Amino acid sequence: MKNIRAAMLCIVLALSALVSNSQESRIPLNEPDNNKPRLFSALPDKIPVTISNIDNLLSAPVGRNNQFRLSEDNTLQFAGEVISTASKYNNSIQTVVIRSDVFEGARLTITKVTHPDGRIRYSGRIISFTHGDLYELENQDGQLVLVKKNYYELVNE
Repeated sequence: MKNIRAAMLCIVLALSALVSNSQESRIPLNEPDNNKPRLFSALPDKIPVTISNIDNLLSAPVGRNNQFRLSEDNTLQFAGEVISTASKYNNSIQTVVIRSDVFEGARLTITKVTHPDGRIRYSGRIISFTHGDLYELENQDGQLVLVKKNYYELVNE
């Protein structure tokens, strides 16, 4: 009698394990939406940026709403409000974030890092999470350039 009960219990457990579907085979990742609208389609693929203009951005106070020049040839003027500034470690790291008035939902973020040996490195980007393109600040042959990229080259969802 004990053997029959144990066998029945094993059969019931095996059947319930086969019937239950507690595991989903769906991967919880979002597929890239390559149909996002382009925000910077009217602008060139590369925009040279001058260091003096970037330094002017880094010194702007929070709340300042102005038009900021990034390039000398006025290819890109970024109009917006400074929403955040930060300065850490005796000004060796400086960051500014500007919310755009012209480019819907875009934010310009620029960071300046001064290394102990005196080298200076700039990084930054203009990005909108609802659009399919962005600009990233790169150093190309000693010149700072905003390079247009696809949103999904930088962001994985």
